[in-house]
Amino acid sequence: MSPDHPPGLDLDRLRGLLDRELPGLVSGALSGRLIEGGRSNLTYAVSDGTSRWVVRRPPLGHVLATAHDMKREHRVISALHPTAVPVPRPVLLCEDEEVLGAPFYVMEFVEGTPYRTADQLAPLGPERTRGAVLNLVDALLELHAVDPGEVGLADFGRPEGFLDRQLRRWGKQLDASRNRELAGIDELQATLGRRLPSSPAPAVVHGDYRLDNVLIGEDDRIKAILDWEMSTLGDPLTDLGLLAMYSMPLETADSPVSTTAEAPGHPDPAELIERYAARSGRDVSAVSWYTAFAWFKLAVILEGIHYRYTLGQTVGRGFDRIGDLVPVFIEHGLTTLQEG
Repeated sequence: MSPDHPPGLDLDRLRGLLDRELPGLVSGALSGRLIEGGRSNLTYAVSDGTSRWVVRRPPLGHVLATAHDMKREHRVISALHPTAVPVPRPVLLCEDEEVLGAPFYVMEFVEGTPYRTADQLAPLGPERTRGAVLNLVDALLELHAVDPGEVGLADFGRPEGFLDRQLRRWGKQLDASRNRELAGIDELQATLGRRLPSSPAPAVVHGDYRLDNVLIGEDDRIKAILDWEMSTLGDPLTDLGLLAMYSMPLETADSPVSTTAEAPGHPDPAELIERYAARSGRDVSAVSWYTAFAWFKLAVILEGIHYRYTLGQTVGRGFDRIGDLVPVFIEHGLTTLQEG
């Protein structure tokens, strides 16, 4: 495959579809490249030499269980685009698998940077870094202020029993990859279950909200929130807990997890939580539960990656160290529950 024809992206068929559905949109031969960084769905940048778009599709060799993820992602960005929430403009959803071998959607290309490491953030300097992260909180506030019913997302999820289902879901994920003793993980799961908070009014939840899932412009504002594959209607404080978790420095060498919290000027979790509480009016007194739940969820995800690595199913740099991080996440989860 040439770089202009990456696997999973048939540019001739894509061009044919766009010419049929949106005549005049494309003005020249298409080229495309895979955008690295997505962990599950594949993302490509496509250009005709004048304009640029992004194509999102499921992984290659994909099983159909989550085929409507594309439809869900397209639906949520289509619903949010007219609001104040920064999302790319949707262009087209294609459910015909004849075109690319799987359902996919096309959206506008947004210029911006997804910051994943402290080293990438460092050139901004402490003041700009602080501003960018506070803007991240403000964009989350815009998302959680959207009335799901008003944008056609009233049936986008089942908010009743949301936290209980989430905890059980991640517990099942843990059971599916158990092949070693993990001190404290059962205690963490059980304590979370015993202390389940009562959720505020439901909101559109992103599900994986952090600095490297947004594009930041040269003015340090959030240009677009990306990666909506985990989005649903549920408890908005799960997004806040995850953001708080990612705002705590891990201080582990060569971390496979985002290290932006270690950048000079990055606000601490307490400031982000306070800003969210003041501007949303939501009661955040149970935020330590949500943060501990985020540590648990990440521990389970990393243990799953470690499990696949031990089976020889994951190749690449850094996978050998992921297993060592899991106990660190468990410990942070337990400490967060004890000390808040």
